[in-house]
Amino acid sequence: MYFARRLTFAIPLLLVISALAFALVHLAPGGPFDRERAPASPEIERNLKAAYHLDEPVWKQYLRFFGLVWQKGATGHWHHEPASFNISYKYRSHRVSDIIGQALPVSMTLGALAFGFAMGVGLPLGFITAARRGSWPDYAGSFLAILAVCVPGFVVGPLLILVFSVKLHWLPVALWESPAHMILPAIALGLFFSGKIARLFREGMLTAAQSEFIAAARAKGLGENLLLLKHAVRIAILPVVSFSGPMLADLLTGSFVIENIFQIPGIGVFFINSALNSDYTVAVDLALLYAILLVVLNLIVDFSYTRLDPRVKYE
Repeated sequence: MYFARRLTFAIPLLLVISALAFALVHLAPGGPFDRERAPASPEIERNLKAAYHLDEPVWKQYLRFFGLVWQKGATGHWHHEPASFNISYKYRSHRVSDIIGQALPVSMTLGALAFGFAMGVGLPLGFITAARRGSWPDYAGSFLAILAVCVPGFVVGPLLILVFSVKLHWLPVALWESPAHMILPAIALGLFFSGKIARLFREGMLTAAQSEFIAAARAKGLGENLLLLKHAVRIAILPVVSFSGPMLADLLTGSFVIENIFQIPGIGVFFINSALNSDYTVAVDLALLYAILLVVLNLIVDFSYTRLDPRVKYE
């Protein structure tokens, strides 16, 4: 019942997000035809706006976006106007669905690889720093985790290219053509999140280690490492699971910075370019795509909670 209510609530939430995104991109100065190679005459510009219904009020453009506009024809009959959400003003030879179909798999692949890297590095690092609290592995691991969080992707990306591509010639510099091309972008994108996961998991492990049931298990003579692995991890990983929903949505929809540095044809580049070029439909569609992913992944996180911790009940 809880999940049904969440799904029902998601519909008006997505409508509000789409309305806000639509209003914000229209508030930005300029229009989709302002950056054409040859400046259009006022008459041509008026004709273009009329052809794409950009001369209508914003509220009517929003209704047209979802295909909710009816027009009275010359014969006096009312007819339904087609929805405009699948039209791109900048990439006029492509539909928005074509752009998403081409770019989203690339961003999802990059995001999944970065997610795997972040979990594969962050969880062991968090466990080691918690299990060796107060010793040099704790200090060294905590320093690396904080360093990963503090150094932004636009610094990590060029450094990785300089070391592993330019100096050592181990990996390709850029593009998206083979598995070897995926390694550096995945590391550059996932490094920040690996530091966050390590910090969250460490704090979760330390909190779980002070629980009564852990103290009882320790009193029975169970080894510390086995104790943490068998009993503490299940509770300590809950903050990581909670964080992984929004994190995965961020990763799957692409990173403009990393995609730009490595010249990857992902969805992040289209999102930023659509906002800069006032390509209203593409910008709103991609904002909605991100919102849908966020809602779905948060539902998966809530469901995972009930499986990881039997004490969690949703009414």
